[in-house]
Amino acid sequence: MTFKTLDDLTDIKGKRVLVRVDLNVPVADGKVTDATRIERVVPTIRELSEKGAKVILLAHFGRPKGAPVADMSLKLVAPAVEDILDQRVLFAEDCIGDKAKAAIDAMKDGDVLLLENTRFHKGEEKNDAEFVAALAANGDIYVNDAFSAAHRAHASTEGLARHLPAYAGRTMQAELEALEKGLGNPKRPVVAIVGGAKVSTKIDLLQNLVKKVDALVIGGGMANTFLAAGGTNVGKSLCEHDLADTAKTIMAEAEKAGCTIVLPVDGVIAREFKAGAENEVVDIAAIPADAMVLDVGPASVAAVNAWVSKATTLVWNGPLGAFEIAPFDKATVSVAKHAASRTRSGDLVSVAGGGDTVAALNHADVAEDFTYVSTAGGAFLEWMEGKPLPGVDILKNS
Repeated sequence: MTFKTLDDLTDIKGKRVLVRVDLNVPVADGKVTDATRIERVVPTIRELSEKGAKVILLAHFGRPKGAPVADMSLKLVAPAVEDILDQRVLFAEDCIGDKAKAAIDAMKDGDVLLLENTRFHKGEEKNDAEFVAALAANGDIYVNDAFSAAHRAHASTEGLARHLPAYAGRTMQAELEALEKGLGNPKRPVVAIVGGAKVSTKIDLLQNLVKKVDALVIGGGMANTFLAAGGTNVGKSLCEHDLADTAKTIMAEAEKAGCTIVLPVDGVIAREFKAGAENEVVDIAAIPADAMVLDVGPASVAAVNAWVSKATTLVWNGPLGAFEIAPFDKATVSVAKHAASRTRSGDLVSVAGGGDTVAALNHADVAEDFTYVSTAGGAFLEWMEGKPLPGVDILKNS
């Protein structure tokens, strides 16, 4: 994978650098409640600022549908950016036009300016040529540091790279390098863990993975659909019975590709879906009709951990059970800790992503031990599905 990074940027003192960042963070009562995405882009902002560039931040916030919405103004996020960056952050009340130009003209070398929500203009999501040109007029160089928005061909994620010299920021660079190690050009054996509630949301993902990995572990509610397709009675467990044929097709494709499908051999069952519910471990072929599987059992965990021990590369998306509710978090935590241990010892490259996955790894207190944990959500999933990412492809071709 070839793309230019900040290492290729020289003599940028005084240059106007448009930096696409992800500031689409949760806000409650006017305060940012999770600053992870802001923290991720600090290295790029700080490096450009220290080199004397005029750093101009572009971002979206929420879904205002092409018109200004007061509670979706990036002015709400600016104080958190300033605090985390530990540097004054200027703000402009528009991302194009006179207000943006006046704010940029007033900048000194090293200053950081946040422009208003790009999605306040319909041209952003339409990747409109006139809007792209108006954005490009604000800068001399374009840096994309928002992998999480790279699956959208929007003006600020794709269009700008056609108008200005384009580079990957440090977060984008780290993400792309990690993903290349995960599935692009991985060291084998490669094991993928895919969990979560429904097969229907991950059909493309599963069909892509069986062609690329040596073993595919399926957990969560998804596993029930595969088990039921094979004739197992899964009781009242979450299951998409109408996708039995899809599950069979994926298993056939896996066999043809030489990919081992790893399904649970035992499960933790309960009659109620609540914390501390009375539960027991049963063989997967002995699920009572009035019970539901809420986690994979210890024999299944041992089998998954055995595959993680064999692996040189691990890609993970989705928990193995209902990890939000104890005691149905045990399998996810056990496997996460084992993968983290092998990563710390240098024996495993571990790449994980997706909202529930990040939450699960944080719950297991091992997110910092994985090689890379992506906060990108949709972009990470589409990458795992093998789909093109416009914001990445344009950097490679720029």
